[in-house]
Amino acid sequence: MPDLTLWGLFVAASLVLLLTPGPAVLYIVARSVQQGRPAGLVCVIGIHLGTIVHITAAAVGLSALLVSSALAFALVKYLGAAYLIWMGVRTLMAKAPDPETPVIQAKSLHRAFRDGFVVNLLNPKTAIFFLSFLPQFVDPARGSVHWQVLALGLTFMALGLLSDGMFALVAGTAGDFLRRSQRLQRLLRWFSGASFIGLGVSAALASRK
Repeated sequence: MPDLTLWGLFVAASLVLLLTPGPAVLYIVARSVQQGRPAGLVCVIGIHLGTIVHITAAAVGLSALLVSSALAFALVKYLGAAYLIWMGVRTLMAKAPDPETPVIQAKSLHRAFRDGFVVNLLNPKTAIFFLSFLPQFVDPARGSVHWQVLALGLTFMALGLLSDGMFALVAGTAGDFLRRSQRLQRLLRWFSGASFIGLGVSAALASRK
């Protein structure tokens, strides 16, 4: 386990990062406003299961490949960007939901989980973040660096589940009111679709720096 003092500093730094709205929070908010709290929370779970892959890669050093290889970074980056843009186009082209039918269905929950997982998995910036951030709080004198990185990563993921879940609940609650108007439903669909496309473009323009 990491040193308790370093671990405490890590928790504080992680909370500051997690509570500062970024692309992941924007994605969760857009999904929650559009489809409600259940879809937002399922999306959060999918995102952080994707985080486990990045944490494991950082622990064993695989993330270094994305830093050292321009080809590997570009491949993952453009796949992730294309997926986000496709989600945005799909959202913009979707038919307006029938106000008499439930907003959340099993199929949409499965899709929210899948999209969250894939978007985070194909985000090379997440991999580089863990590779650069977690080692700052590792004390080699306390044993295996790999296990310390893994423990820190799982701590970050647990904090992320709580903070992102809070964003999903708040946005989903606001969406419950907004979805009562057909005009606002159209605006929400355009907001969500534009947000996904914007995130995709942002991901495509990301550099290894």
